[in-house]
Amino acid sequence: MRDSTRTLATATATLTALILLTGTSLAHADDDDPSAPPDSTTSTPPQEVDSNSPGLKLADGATLAPAKVLDIKSVVEDLGGEERREDTNTDVKFALQAEVLFPKDSPKLNPEANARIKAIAEEAKAQKATNVRVFGFTDDLGSYSHGKKLSRDRAEAVHDKLASYLGPEVTYAVRGYSEDYPIADNGSEEGRKKNRRVEVSFPRGSGSDTGTTPSEGQD
Repeated sequence: MRDSTRTLATATATLTALILLTGTSLAHADDDDPSAPPDSTTSTPPQEVDSNSPGLKLADGATLAPAKVLDIKSVVEDLGGEERREDTNTDVKFALQAEVLFPKDSPKLNPEANARIKAIAEEAKAQKATNVRVFGFTDDLGSYSHGKKLSRDRAEAVHDKLASYLGPEVTYAVRGYSEDYPIADNGSEEGRKKNRRVEVSFPRGSGSDTGTTPSEGQD
């Protein structure tokens, strides 16, 4: 993709949150992401903290709440939103609009898709990924069952191409979710276009840099 068209958005800080409770009830953000399917992220346990550590200063009667990991999300997207990369401290996820991969209402990859998928495969190799998730999604037009089949078939097509670039040691989770888990409002064509997508995600390798931009590469 064209570097000059990329925009970078960084959301929410990431660290192990330790809330000191002194009788006051503190609200926190809901962990559930309505746009993310189950098992679409890699979980990591929070760092344990010794409440008896002499360096930890607590007021009389105060206790530590359970440690909690909050994630940094770095998002890089091209100007048209055709390809988006999300990096967290645990995962790398690419979302490709269906229009850049497939003809309308078809699961057959177009020639322009190959370069984009190959670049994702190269990133998976760089991250030493051995588990890759490939999820397909549609908008809410047409029947749910048709969307279910189309989204699954498209995910399978992307999987097949990815597998041709990656080694036999890689295992895959391939699913189609139809109109479930929208990332935009289906009330407009702009929103529906964003929802027609295939997402490829995998765990980050140790010591990786979250600053890399997505690669180049059009339902």
